[in-house]
Amino acid sequence: MDARHPSPPPGGRRAGFSLVELLVSVVVGLLALMFATRLIVSAEQNKATSLGGSDAMQNGMLALFSLNADAAQSGWGLNDDLVTGCNTTFSDTAGFTLAPATRGGAAITPLAPVVIEWNNANSDRITFYTGSSSSAVGSVKLLANYVGGPLLTSDTNAAFGFADGDVIVVAPEPAGGNCSLAQLAGAPAGPVLNIAPGAAYRFNLAAGLGNNYGPGQARIFNLGPGAKLAMHSWSVQNGILLLRSTDLAGSSAQPVSVIDNVVAIKAQYGFETRAIANYSPAKDGMQVGQWSGSMIDADGDGVVGGAGDFLRVAAVRLAVVARSKSAEKPKASNGQCDASSAKPVLFSSQAPATVAAAPVTVEVAVAGDTIAWQCYRYRVFEAIVPIRNAEWRP
Repeated sequence: MDARHPSPPPGGRRAGFSLVELLVSVVVGLLALMFATRLIVSAEQNKATSLGGSDAMQNGMLALFSLNADAAQSGWGLNDDLVTGCNTTFSDTAGFTLAPATRGGAAITPLAPVVIEWNNANSDRITFYTGSSSSAVGSVKLLANYVGGPLLTSDTNAAFGFADGDVIVVAPEPAGGNCSLAQLAGAPAGPVLNIAPGAAYRFNLAAGLGNNYGPGQARIFNLGPGAKLAMHSWSVQNGILLLRSTDLAGSSAQPVSVIDNVVAIKAQYGFETRAIANYSPAKDGMQVGQWSGSMIDADGDGVVGGAGDFLRVAAVRLAVVARSKSAEKPKASNGQCDASSAKPVLFSSQAPATVAAAPVTVEVAVAGDTIAWQCYRYRVFEAIVPIRNAEWRP
């Protein structure tokens, strides 16, 4: 044969791959690609789960820190027996409203370190009140009869301790009537305090205090500068932690978004329930004897939600439920998610050890979310915060 065209190798087979070899190679390649794809998908799922857990951890801790900080300072300047739990007439041109409560079945708006609007299995609204006075609880006695108008006459020179823009609370003495909150419009003129309405005085009513007080039958407490008065109301809506506040611009009338992927906040009062004759926090201290999300008759006077019950709130128990940012995919076998199989149970531990727990299963489904709640992972954060200003009352 021609040297340029060598004869075929023995057996008649030419150099190269056979069809069988090519098919085997394709199958091996497809198997390798399948395993690589599964490995990548598994890695991405693990990554999403880890990142989701990290998001829930970060958001939950930040939310609990915010609530904890408010609870620790709550009651400053409001811890006098005449003020705590007093049903208060309140007006704010910026739109903030006091948290509602009930007393003996009647609607009230009490001043207290903390007011919980308990919502059973759903998220609560939790409100904390904190004064801004550097002197904590400073007061003067009402000297002249008050039946309306912009002027209050005290029994001392109010120029010492009161200033333009300070927020005041007028509380009946002895306790039992309604309190009034207003703001000083200008510096005091000797014993005379002016509460006339004006653009710079958001807490003043045109008609004055809204309540009448007889001479020597009320005390005037100074809560400090109005711009620093911290009335904070926390709530959750559509998976977002919201805040209404008197000291954050633009958040008085409508709440502002603070943290996302928070599906619930819950709180419980820690009541001092010991039956001690002539009970005094300074003498007897304060101990939690019962946890409850709603008010109880803690002082045993037969009225649920009375001022004495608010005076016996020794601590508040807080819980935040945060969820992962991304939902996990349903199983291919049944189309169901198993990231979470049960809703979180809060407040299940005894604290202190001698006090019975009051556990609650919280609703974590977000309204409007088309993805089932079982597709998310949840983290629960809890804390117990003593209401220290309740014990340090004058």
